Amino acid sequence: MERHAEQLAALGHPVRLTILRFVVQGGPEGTSAGDIQSHVDTPASTLSHHLKRLVEAGLLSTRSEGTYHYYAPEFPNLRKLTDYLWEDCCKRGYAKCC
Repeated sequence: MERHAEQLAALGHPVRLTILRFVVQGGPEGTSAGDIQSHVDTPASTLSHHLKRLVEAGLLSTRSEGTYHYYAPEFPNLRKLTDYLWEDCCKRGYAKCC
């Protein structure tokens, strides 16, 4: 429960949510920090803060190749989070709500 709360808190900022969607769309190979910065139009220092928060929450991973930094979605952790949100759907007697 604590980890899911941390992850949801990390997603509670519009820029971080935009970053996550963009990186997920980029696939498992990862998306460069420069491409992410261009997409969200955010200063590098601010972007670094947002990316760090997503990595610490386990929603993204990072790797370096020379001077480039790439961020990739942590699909297993994203799946665990979404499964958690749906696992008790309709268990209070609501018919076919999902």
